[in-house]
Amino acid sequence: MKKILGDPETLVDQSLAGFARAHAVHVRADTANRLCVRREAPVAGKVALISGGGSGHEPLHAGFVGAGMLDAAVLGDVFASPTTDQVIAAINATDSGAGVLLIIKNYTGDVINFRSAAGEAGEEGHEVQFVVVDDDVATRGGAGTGGRGTAATVFVEKIAGAIAERGAPLAEVAAVARAVVERSRSIGIALEACTTPMAGRPTFELGPDEIEFGVGIHGEAGIERRPHGDVSALAEQMLTTLLEGEPLASGPVIVLVNGFGATPAIELYLLFDEVARLLEARGFEIARSLVGDFVTSLDMAGASITLLALDEELLELWDAPVATATLNW
Repeated sequence: MKKILGDPETLVDQSLAGFARAHAVHVRADTANRLCVRREAPVAGKVALISGGGSGHEPLHAGFVGAGMLDAAVLGDVFASPTTDQVIAAINATDSGAGVLLIIKNYTGDVINFRSAAGEAGEEGHEVQFVVVDDDVATRGGAGTGGRGTAATVFVEKIAGAIAERGAPLAEVAAVARAVVERSRSIGIALEACTTPMAGRPTFELGPDEIEFGVGIHGEAGIERRPHGDVSALAEQMLTTLLEGEPLASGPVIVLVNGFGATPAIELYLLFDEVARLLEARGFEIARSLVGDFVTSLDMAGASITLLALDEELLELWDAPVATATLNW
């Protein structure tokens, strides 16, 4: 393992400090509680949006803290949930009295700790609601806990953040966030596994002609090992899986082609071009798109595709101004 590291035990804390220094116009760091907080939080009269989870998915979540998106990101260890106390600290740091929406990726530790924090904060007088993101179609409908929360988290944070920025009440912000979850689908593949700093070795092994299909974002294996193919074959397999189980009505969509950390941009744009061609042939209109690393898995090689079926309100909220380290328009 060759990485730019000091002490793996302090990796997250040092990285948070560096991030806050680099993006001080947008955020400040609470290193005692491992929080990345919007610079001007709490914002009077505005519902606070909080998300977070294990580190290793950068720029998620700290990269989306700022005007028009999150008020705070709560950072756990690499691929490990933050604690209930951390989430409560984020609520205390951001709640102006208008309430708090917790955006939770559907992983057991995150769900338990964020929901526990919501209950405890409620007893302390905060009004808290939560939404669980479960966009990964590879694990939807299975015998486990349902779809994992992956790249659609970006859509939820951006669109809910936009309506919160307008001063909408908590119930309306939560309803919009849940609508985005219901309209989103994701699927991912890995060409090579990631290497966690603590373990120092890949989380799984692939042969030279194999891919991991339906992979998650925590270094876990996917639902099936398949032969590697060219971009046309990969895009076709991913879109078929994305659309067959819970089909989206044809119409305008946002397409996110997301890199997992070690896939060059030239390959991501190649995949996007193929995905766009296939979607248009199926009757979809690509209204907006994002291509790049937004929800990573350390240094995993691979990519995911996420679709959000739009209506006029969701498109308007997506286009609303945002000022974060990662999204800025």
